[in-house]
Amino acid sequence: MLPASAKAPHKQPHKQSISIGRGTRKRDEDSGTEVGEGTDEWAQSKVTVRPPDQLELTDAELKEEFTRILTANNPHAPQNIVRYSFKEGTYKPIGFVNQLAVHYTQVGNLIPKDSDEGRRQHYRNELVAGSQESAKVISETENLEEDEEPKELETEPGSQTDVPAAGAAEKVTEEELMTPKQPKERKLTNQFNFSERASQTYNNPVRDRECQTEPPPRTNFSATANQWEIYDAYVEELEKQEKTKEKEKAKTPVAKKSGKMAMRKLTSTESQTDDIIKLSQAAKIMERMVNQNTYDDIAQDFKYYEDPADEYRDQVGTLLPLWKFQNDKAKRLSVTALCWNPKYRDLFAVGYGSYDFMKQSRGMLLLYSLKNPSFPEYMFSSNSGIMCLDIHVEHPYLVAVGHYDGNVAIYNLKKPHSQPSFCSSAKSGKHSDPVWQVKWQKDDMDQNLNFFSVSSDGRIVSWTLVKRKLVHVDVIKLKVEGSTTEVPEGLQLHPVGCGTAFDFHKEIDYMFLVGTEEGKIYKCSKSYSSQFLNTYDAHNMAVDTVSWNPYHTKVFMSCSSDWTVKIWDHTIKTPMFIYDLNSAVGDVAWAPYSSTVFAAVTTDGKAHIFDLAINKYEAICNQPVAAKKNRLTHVQFNPIHPIIIVGDDRGHIICLKLSPNLRKMPKEKKGQEVQKGPAVEIAKLDKLLNLDRGQGWSWDWIQRESQRRQSENGRPSRG
Repeated sequence: MLPASAKAPHKQPHKQSISIGRGTRKRDEDSGTEVGEGTDEWAQSKVTVRPPDQLELTDAELKEEFTRILTANNPHAPQNIVRYSFKEGTYKPIGFVNQLAVHYTQVGNLIPKDSDEGRRQHYRNELVAGSQESAKVISETENLEEDEEPKELETEPGSQTDVPAAGAAEKVTEEELMTPKQPKERKLTNQFNFSERASQTYNNPVRDRECQTEPPPRTNFSATANQWEIYDAYVEELEKQEKTKEKEKAKTPVAKKSGKMAMRKLTSTESQTDDIIKLSQAAKIMERMVNQNTYDDIAQDFKYYEDPADEYRDQVGTLLPLWKFQNDKAKRLSVTALCWNPKYRDLFAVGYGSYDFMKQSRGMLLLYSLKNPSFPEYMFSSNSGIMCLDIHVEHPYLVAVGHYDGNVAIYNLKKPHSQPSFCSSAKSGKHSDPVWQVKWQKDDMDQNLNFFSVSSDGRIVSWTLVKRKLVHVDVIKLKVEGSTTEVPEGLQLHPVGCGTAFDFHKEIDYMFLVGTEEGKIYKCSKSYSSQFLNTYDAHNMAVDTVSWNPYHTKVFMSCSSDWTVKIWDHTIKTPMFIYDLNSAVGDVAWAPYSSTVFAAVTTDGKAHIFDLAINKYEAICNQPVAAKKNRLTHVQFNPIHPIIIVGDDRGHIICLKLSPNLRKMPKEKKGQEVQKGPAVEIAKLDKLLNLDRGQGWSWDWIQRESQRRQSENGRPSRG
């Protein structure tokens, strides 16, 4: 036992005090002995000793409470773990560390009550509980006996009768109750094993989706930046700036001060434009990738799908719709021209205008790519409707355009501005009527670019690019043969023929065909401007398209609004084949892969595919590709892919894929190589022409056959 002074807590530990018991203090004063002499060690009071570095605090500071907040973070968890990042090539610290600290773990097991071990434990627990109850009863009886017989034991201390009995009873109880008296070990809860519920859940690691690529190439460069090297670098930069200034002065004459200020502003923004160009290129690639994912099913059909039903059809094919190209800025405008780019086979140009002379407003030139069907690659606008266009073969960035107001223009895709690079005017010989077709030609003797145009004013004009100017020369002026009017003075007036379409021969450069509104086709030559080489009474209405066969040099094709498509041999004035399509024909086009395949579109929204080698009388595909309200205006075959594009009067362009039956090639025979090439295509068409000539079909017989088929279709003939 400690003295009371030692037990009492010291409320002010900063004060040194010695507490001594009162009795000892008086005894020491009386006896005159010193404290600690002759006294026991346990009777001495405990002396509290203050450590030398203890702070001197006031009562207010001692009573001040300090709160400590316990968190679930592990204080021993490392905070500076780093891992190597292959993406950035450096060591990156890890922000998420496992804060769980395990203080105590124990592996336990459960025993079923019905098992043998479970029954043994249950029986043992019952025995222990019964022995404890009996021990309690015996202890109570012993206490009562001791209280009742204290006197007998004291008065008869020498009696031996009761002592051995008591001793025997004690021995019996000790032996019997040796085991049950041992208390059962109760499992105490581990107070250090408590943990919050939040600390028992793992923090889900941040998941990243990554892809491993090859690291970009790297090179180590080291150099010392000396004073003379810095000087040389500045001198080179100054020389470059002087050279650029000299070039600018040579290009442009001396301008006013305002012009100089503008040039200074441009030079200051050159670096910004370069960065914007780089960003636009990356954005264009990203846009194409997004569109490829969006239209993935269409892209898969374009690349791989082949109609399996063609194997069970008898020489009949179908058209599979793919993409649909349209733009909000070209609404309420008709597709007036289509042309594929000769170098970039996925790029095509579209001209927008109107064929209704009462609804002439504006025009647009758009260039679409199959890689991005949602938005055009290039966009140009004009004040007048665009009626025709053509892309140069050797310079695919130059686009010649003919307008409804009679002007011709050239757009340069390398300079994507809203204004054309070259344009005609009233002073430079523009047409007085709409320009219906333009065609690029080979360079002249001075290596100048030139193209031809035809218009309703009867003029066929050759345009040459000379020193940023368009120089025009009238090649021929169309006249209606056999129709003259006499004036009272005795003069004769020849009515002017209105040209609507023309096409140049693929091998004979000087020869070309011209179609007119009167339905006639003239074979002309660049060398003769006063007369025609030949005249064909082709159609009863205006000729919409004239096109030479890409393989056979004698065959050409024409179509008209009189519902007919005709195939001609230019050495014969009567057509070889006539096809009535039951509706006005908007355009026809030869296939680039076969000399006997061509396509036509009509105003009732149908596309027609013909193959003369399979069927000389009917189309092998008649399929509606647009609504009946939409009138199809133009069609073009892709140079390498088995697709066509079709335009209508609502500004929509539809891309269609040809099924295998529409592009049949010669079958391979065992042990024989299939002959391919232009010679085979020419021989195939020659065979058809010779068969028709051998039958001796006349123009009267063709008309009678056409009228018979019209009556079978249930509509009156057009005569």
